[in-house]
Amino acid sequence: MSSLYQSMVAVIEQSITPLAGRLGQQKYVIAIRDGFTAALPFMIIGSFMLVFIFPPFSADTTIGFARAWLDFSQTYRAQLMLPFNLSMGVMTFFISVGVGASLGRQFNLDPVMTGLLAFMAFLLVAAPFADGKISTQYLSGQGIFTALITAIYSTRVYAALKQHNITIRLPKEVPTGVARSFEILIPVLVIIATLHPLNLFIESQTGMIIPEAIMHLLAPLVSASDSLPAMLLSVLLCQIFWFSGIHGSLIVTGIMSPFWMTNLAANQAALAVGATLPHIYLQGFWDHYLLIGGVGSTLPLAFLLLRSKVTHLRTIGKLGVVPSFFNINEPILFGAPIIMNPIMFIPFICVPMINAVLAYTATKLGWLAQVVSLTPWTTPAPIGASWAANWAFSPVVMCLICMMVSALIYLPFLRAYERSLVKTEGEKASDNAPSLSDTVRSN
Repeated sequence: MSSLYQSMVAVIEQSITPLAGRLGQQKYVIAIRDGFTAALPFMIIGSFMLVFIFPPFSADTTIGFARAWLDFSQTYRAQLMLPFNLSMGVMTFFISVGVGASLGRQFNLDPVMTGLLAFMAFLLVAAPFADGKISTQYLSGQGIFTALITAIYSTRVYAALKQHNITIRLPKEVPTGVARSFEILIPVLVIIATLHPLNLFIESQTGMIIPEAIMHLLAPLVSASDSLPAMLLSVLLCQIFWFSGIHGSLIVTGIMSPFWMTNLAANQAALAVGATLPHIYLQGFWDHYLLIGGVGSTLPLAFLLLRSKVTHLRTIGKLGVVPSFFNINEPILFGAPIIMNPIMFIPFICVPMINAVLAYTATKLGWLAQVVSLTPWTTPAPIGASWAANWAFSPVVMCLICMMVSALIYLPFLRAYERSLVKTEGEKASDNAPSLSDTVRSN
């Protein structure tokens, strides 16, 4: 057992930790993560409006409150949809600006200007103008990958031009705001001169503009991202990164967010027309079934720690149980600890993966309502899961089942860990206690 653990630690330290560290420091991963974080408040409110517009009641219900809600929603649907259409419906606006600003900050560029440049680059290829109207087809989930690519491209062009001093410089006496406006003139011209002709060329050759062509190329990858293997792989990587002391959630969510948002937009579009929801693996699924109480689904473990025989673990349980309700479990991860703890490695890795299999299977069988809304990741699991699935009750049951299964898996490993701590404390006590001969000498 000791040699196996040493081998595992060696693999983590020599291979996994350096790789995770490089990914975590990667400019583009950071920019994508920051871009989605910046867009999150707008998308949460937009998602909430969609849940309000399509209440979780049967169309033929006779319950007074439910009937009144449904009638109100149907009568004023066009007006109620406006906040949704101007938040979730144009999510790429917020994402492109957020990614551009974050990446520009990392290249020591003005974040406001780089964000606006990224926004213009996206509109140039994804919002064709005809008959006095702008097409909105690719302003929601279908245009996410285009928004990311154009934001990265435009910022890199801006950075390269400034690095080679290809810019318009005004005298120092000119106000800073005016100088910045002139500084970005050449990058704007270069973006227009490259992206617009490229978009026209691709359209003439394929009949598709850039965002349509990108979605066509990525269709197999987007489909694969909604599979059980993709789910298990992303959870496994997250858990291994965390076990080695690296914030795996930031890395995995930074990679998966474009896929999750694309699939969420598809689910919301299906909900709006009364069609079958096409996707399972979305951020609400990740947050509320796989990370119950935080990474590793440690909320059940926090309850177990409250009844631990070891004082240290009981104290950690008391400190960690309340934050765990809101999916913040660093006190448990680093206080118990779980990080780099060989006894807790197996349950820490396996619990969220087993939860993934349970929830995915239940959804496939039609027992579990699917995600249609984006919720704050700090929302307690049963509430957040129900909210994300249009206030259905089945997610609450699923969360409770996952918590019970998690507790059953964690329990034997926790008991083994307690025994090891008690044994260690006993050995330390015996080492510190004075021997009989020492007592005789002192007398």
